[in-house]
Amino acid sequence: MMAKKEKKISIIVPCFNEEEALPFFYEKITEVLSSLKEDYELILVNDGSTDGTLKVMKELSAKDQHIVYLSFSRNFGKESAMYSGLCNAEGDYIGFIDADLQHPPVLIKQMLEALKTGEYDCAACRRVDRKGDSKIRTWFARKFYKLINLISDAQMVDGAGDFRLMKRDMAEAIIAMSEYNRFSKGIFSWVGFNTYWIEYENVERVAGTTSWSFWGLAKYAIDGIVNFSNAPLDLASFFGLLTTFFAFIYLIFIIIKYALFGDPVQGWATLICVILLMGGMQLFALGIIGQYIGKTYMEVKNRPHYIVSESNKKELKKIK
Repeated sequence: MMAKKEKKISIIVPCFNEEEALPFFYEKITEVLSSLKEDYELILVNDGSTDGTLKVMKELSAKDQHIVYLSFSRNFGKESAMYSGLCNAEGDYIGFIDADLQHPPVLIKQMLEALKTGEYDCAACRRVDRKGDSKIRTWFARKFYKLINLISDAQMVDGAGDFRLMKRDMAEAIIAMSEYNRFSKGIFSWVGFNTYWIEYENVERVAGTTSWSFWGLAKYAIDGIVNFSNAPLDLASFFGLLTTFFAFIYLIFIIIKYALFGDPVQGWATLICVILLMGGMQLFALGIIGQYIGKTYMEVKNRPHYIVSESNKKELKKIK
């Protein structure tokens, strides 16, 4: 009788300029993974780093057969890095973690235990505080989650990130969502499946600096709203109807005023203000429509999510 096949864990690590943090991360993550009964692979994705990240990856893979590295031809973004890892992962359990150690690797044990109960398809972590973030950044983050949950079908947990471990079935469902404009927080929620939540306190980076600026996060939030809600289009339509209604009421008022009192239409300053207001609202509505047209344009071009220029994986899905 053949022995039962050992299950495997795949941990995907998107990296952009993480040369300083990678050695510390490798030490911590291998300590955790090697203590588990399951076999594992560590998929390091170099997202077009401009420092020595790729060099460190090669050095680590040379001494550890568990490491698979993928190096992009340029910077395609974290979403593409995560997707490439999913497409090339071989594990029965597949997870994501950041290389800066803001995601405590020790929690992987707890996530794996939750999945082994059979009750959950995914175990994810959420931050219970935002220590280290500015007050304005924290305020906008809180408001974003409230807004997206109000206008979208995909309900997202405040403080939830990419740090999670899932079963192969859920990973395959995410891979099947091959859209070019990706917002993983929304995708994780949209595909469903039972999720076990683990709370943890915010941890500072072990080394290096974050590549996420305030405006970068703001753009990412806008992408999430556009990708998972038509509410902005509804808002533009609402403004159009509201403006038309008040314009019609004001027109009736002007006609009655002139017919009854013979009062000529006056107010050059008022006219200019109305024109500027209307022009601004029209540009605002066109901007919203433009966001959706731009997303559609990128989808129909059907460009690859990423291009791998170098890897130590033999059978690599380079373009997906």
